[in-house]
Amino acid sequence: MNIVLNGEDINIADNLSIMGLIDLYELPANKVAVERNLEIVPKSAYVSTMLKENDRVEIVHFIGGG
Repeated sequence: MNIVLNGEDINIADNLSIMGLIDLYELPANKVAVERNLEIVPKSAYVSTMLKENDRVEIVHFIGGG
């Protein structure tokens, strides 16, 4: 299945959730924000939100520092 992730066309497995995508890229779920088709996905919905063909996903990873 094809989606757009942070502006890049990528191919992912069918039946992948937002959490599955986060895990695929080995990102810490508690330090990212996800937008799917211009809507923020609440962290509580990462597991239940399934990706679909041609979804546009933006993942922002928060990095601490000083």
